[in-house]
Formats: sequence, C-alpha cells, structure tokens
Amino acid sequence: MATTTAAQRRARAKTEYDAFLAACPSRQLLDRISDKWVALILCALGSGGPGAGDSDGPRAMRYSQLSRALAGVSQKMLTQTLRSLERDGLLTRTVTPTVPVTVTYELTELGLSLHQMVRGVKAWAEAHMDDVLAHRATVEVAGSS
Repeated sequence: MATTTAAQRRARAKTEYDAFLAACPSRQLLDRISDKWVALILCALGSGGPGAGDSDGPRAMRYSQLSRALAGVSQKMLTQTLRSLERDGLLTRTVTPTVPVTVTYELTELGLSLHQMVRGVKAWAEAHMDDVLAHRATVEVAGSS
C-alpha cells in the first residue's frame, strides 16, 4: 500500500468535491439548496418565520406554521422539500403522539450552519430588489427600441 503525504491527501480531497466538475456530487447539493423553498424553509426555521426578527433565533415549527409562513407553497412541494432536507440532515422531524398527531421540524447543527449563509442571501435580495427592478426596467426599455 502506497503511503501518501498530508499534502497529497489535501490535494486529492480538494479535487474530490469541485462543483465545477460535471461529475461532482456537490452539484446535487448546490441544486437542492438553491431552490427557493429550501431557502425560505431554512430562513423560517432559523428565525421563527416571517415578522420575527433574526434575534428570535431558531425554533421548531409545525407543518401548518411553515405552510402559513411560506405563501404560495403547495402541500406537495412543502412535504417533498421537508423530506429532502431531513434526508440530507439539515432538519429533524419530530412526531408527538397527541390527538391529532403533532409534527414539528427543527434545524440541525448542519442546517443552522447553512441557515447563516441563506439568511445573508435573503437579506441581500430584500435590500437590493429596488436596484434590480430598476436595472431590469432599463434593459427592457433599451431592448424594445
């Protein structure tokens, strides 16, 4: 068995997950986390939902709370997205045997680390939407001449 140096192991690990390579599995993860519903679910669970300040911190939410917080999401899409996030280890699903059964979702440590990144993107989008709309209008006017 050949011995590899620490530098060789780091170099190999660096090329194993390179999203610019077509066969890299990290592309699947990038595809998942770039979905709008994933981003909004992470933000809702990480800050307590719409209207809650970021200082409120992460909290568990019931399915119905998430559904209300995410205007426009279908039941099917919310269910599929929550299942995929659970499968990826970004959130946990807890079933409490009550009548009716209570199901809550909460971010894991891995999910919380991603929440920090997504929260920044969400804040950027909200802060710069007027600028983007103005640029779009300028391009549309120039394109129609």
